[in-house]
Amino acid sequence: MGVHFAKAALAAGHAVVATGRRPDAVSKAVGTSDDLLVVKLDVTSLADAEAAAKAAVDRFDRIDVLVNNAANFQAGYFEELTPEQVERQLSTSLIGPMNVARAVLPFMRKQRSGHIISISSSAGLTGFEFCTAYSASKFGLEGWMEALQAEVAPFNIATTIVNPGFFRTELLTEESTQYAETSIADYAERTAAQQAFWRSQNGKQAGDPAKLAKALITIASAEPPPRRFIAGADSIATAEQKIADLQAQIDAYRELSTSLAIGDDLT
Repeated sequence: MGVHFAKAALAAGHAVVATGRRPDAVSKAVGTSDDLLVVKLDVTSLADAEAAAKAAVDRFDRIDVLVNNAANFQAGYFEELTPEQVERQLSTSLIGPMNVARAVLPFMRKQRSGHIISISSSAGLTGFEFCTAYSASKFGLEGWMEALQAEVAPFNIATTIVNPGFFRTELLTEESTQYAETSIADYAERTAAQQAFWRSQNGKQAGDPAKLAKALITIASAEPPPRRFIAGADSIATAEQKIADLQAQIDAYRELSTSLAIGDDLT
């Protein structure tokens, strides 16, 4: 997905800093351009993030848009995931974007403008079976982004959460997905079925990342940009179901919920 974002931004005439843990692979995927700078960046390293941000400003004088896109998928039932797997998920999908934003925000504050776009997921809208660690990272990402918006708005810095559904990216490849190794008999049958499902989805997702990249160019150019962009018909369906479920839960317990002020009779 990041490759498509970089190529779309270059095609639209923007300067791009493309980052990755393996700069050679990034250069090979994105190509060459006078408006392109490729920089090494492991998002789990704050030092890497600070060096990348400095390199961007040294080359292009400013940073207008940050797209947080790094991701992996630690897949499995919660009890079967190791604490280390959960930490890896949070480190990449939550702490990683925080590291990069922490490095970029001083420059955006100084120029009194900027836009931080973080790629979440439909799994950041609702929790899915077998996705406990992944959803935890995305729910955390969204809470952080929503709170961050209020903090940076006075500096004319905007934030956007993007919730893609199933897009044909490398997220479900063996390189990006790690399945829980712990085997608990009570989960065994469902684990086998879930692994078969997720492996079968790789390369068959309906969403086109090139079209999403073009949509992000539109979002980044909007004034004001949206606080949230639900990407894909499947993600819209997930969001609408979440809204309906929340409303149903509110309505079912409205009387009890509104009786909790001090002095109300709870008997």
